[in-house]
Amino acid sequence: MSKLVILESPSKAKTVQKYLGAGYEVVGCTGHVRDLPKSSMGVDIEHDFALKYTVLANKKEIIKKLKDAAEKSEFVYLATDPDREGEAISWHLAHVLGLDLNDENRVVFNEITKSGVEYGMSHPRKVDIDLVDAQQARRVLDRLVGYKLSPFLWRKVKRGLSAGRVQSVALRLIVDREKEIRAFVPEEYWTISAKLIKDRKKFTAKFHGTVDGKKVDIPNEETATKILDAVTDGQFEVASVKNGTRTKQPAPPFNTSTMQQEASRRLGYDGKRTMRVAQQLYEGVEIPSKGSVGLITYMRTDSLRISEEARATAANFISNRFGNNYLPSKPRYFKAKKGTQDAHEAIRPTSVDMTPESVKDALTAEQYKLYKLIWERFIASLMANCLQDTVSVDIHNNGYLFKASGYKVKFDGFTALYVESKDDEEEENSAIPPMSVGDILKVDSMNGVVKEQHFTQPPVRYNYATLTKALDENGIGRPATYAPIISNIEQRDYVTKISKAYAPTPLGEAVTDLMCEHFKKIVDVKFTAGMEESLDKIGDGELGWIETIRKFYDDFAKTLKAAEDDMNGKRVKVPDEETDVVCELCGRKMVIKNGRFGKFLACPGYPACKNAKPITGDIKGSCPLCSSKLVQRNTKKGKKFFGCSSYPGCKFMTWDEPTADNCPNCGKTLFKGRGKVHCLDEACGYEKTVTRKKTKSDDTNED
Repeated sequence: MSKLVILESPSKAKTVQKYLGAGYEVVGCTGHVRDLPKSSMGVDIEHDFALKYTVLANKKEIIKKLKDAAEKSEFVYLATDPDREGEAISWHLAHVLGLDLNDENRVVFNEITKSGVEYGMSHPRKVDIDLVDAQQARRVLDRLVGYKLSPFLWRKVKRGLSAGRVQSVALRLIVDREKEIRAFVPEEYWTISAKLIKDRKKFTAKFHGTVDGKKVDIPNEETATKILDAVTDGQFEVASVKNGTRTKQPAPPFNTSTMQQEASRRLGYDGKRTMRVAQQLYEGVEIPSKGSVGLITYMRTDSLRISEEARATAANFISNRFGNNYLPSKPRYFKAKKGTQDAHEAIRPTSVDMTPESVKDALTAEQYKLYKLIWERFIASLMANCLQDTVSVDIHNNGYLFKASGYKVKFDGFTALYVESKDDEEEENSAIPPMSVGDILKVDSMNGVVKEQHFTQPPVRYNYATLTKALDENGIGRPATYAPIISNIEQRDYVTKISKAYAPTPLGEAVTDLMCEHFKKIVDVKFTAGMEESLDKIGDGELGWIETIRKFYDDFAKTLKAAEDDMNGKRVKVPDEETDVVCELCGRKMVIKNGRFGKFLACPGYPACKNAKPITGDIKGSCPLCSSKLVQRNTKKGKKFFGCSSYPGCKFMTWDEPTADNCPNCGKTLFKGRGKVHCLDEACGYEKTVTRKKTKSDDTNED
């Protein structure tokens, strides 16, 4: 009889099977096998929040196969993912398979490598009920808020809305930022810069204040002109030169949050895409002559810790590749922020010898890009600091002070491999020529001394990276949940993207304003962060989950009752989103409405003016039947399709996406779908197969 090992992912099971070999049967359960019912809340509030789990309809066949395999096996190991969600899945599997929860049959793999699998199998333990309770508590919290609050929004705003415990706070951050932007009043200010020359080398000095060290602001052109006239009549003389050395440390290896942020900044990936690709790298990729290999450690982690074995291997690699001087004088350790669970290592390559270039041919383009990012970040985090020689020069002219500064790299250190990107680009700071006190500097005749008007800028909207960073810094949710949180508020039409940044829709603002008025705690950043801390304490065995939920629900129920009473007979009017498109029938500015097939433009003068038309946007190509513009629409269930803008006159529609290319045979727009690019004119029939590298299936766990 063999031993049965149950993981979540079938693709990961293949890799683990290779390492365990004969005597083991490794299978995947494809995620949760039981869950709360979709048709009801599934939480019995009156009986200590008892949960009514049901077997998922699409998992009945899988459970049958697992039961058959378990009966034939000598022993069953539960090897689901090493997080709360994975712990809960193991607990559910134990229930449906009739396993004893006192058995030490729970194993975890922090990395899908031979050593990682062997270590996990040699350290079995019982299913951690505290972690299971923490997952159940989160599930119940989300159910209570969703099932109690969403119907309230349906009645008071519009049908189909949802209110999530964490998504509501994320939405509030976006709405509050938009209100800051609207309330912002720009203030005028001026700057003065001088293009100077020393030993034929040009550099820029910027006005700072007076020679006595007083900082001077320039609020208007009159002040700027006065200073400009004064320095034009004077000469620029070096008053002091300060030389120094600046040390730059590398960023720590990735955790889940920072990986999503950097992938967004550098690769343009949203959270879902990043986590999907990272899951593939963790589960295993087919490497020629090596078989299926897990390339990175577990990608759902808040830790910055790395094993001493990995540290030593990386140090040896750095020494061989770059030289001993690229190693720090003593090993570098990164301190995690307060509240870190530290259950797993930071995200790192399982083997530093598998460099990105050495495995590039075995990876898809997106796998390669993310793996390269993870690999370089990890290696750089253990390299020596970058050293820069800096110089700061004070320059006097007619009682006014100008400053110039610059640097040159003395030792590149970790920057020889990787430099972390920033949300706010740092000002370029180049080298300046050597100078001595008393030097008289020439003014560049071409550029000279110039004044420039500026206005203070409002705060910028959140993009994926900065919103993720804000959620992480405020302790909202968990990094692995950021992708579904942000995706959900997009799908619910609470936010829209403007130049890759999030702006609230009128609906999103209306919902947030209502929540802020009646459910202050639900949308309060500190309260939500406090709930996350409580969930962590439940996972650590410091709090009971039922008592925690009861305390939350008693207050929440009172708040909901008060809101119902206060809003009795009232509804919130969601203002229409006005556009710059002018109605050709009556001259009003058209507004955006939502219909059965998605958004469309409508005249606000309805019913007097019934003009309406589709939003064409930037859809490529044209209708193959009548050559009109194509528009994107959505079915009732939100599935995207493309149709003719002349509907109902022309009823062309397709699920395939139009391209910017034309058919080489008939000249009509080509469409892509089902693995090919083809012409939809049946009389033409042109098609071309599109080949792409096969990817691994992704895991759907989000916690």
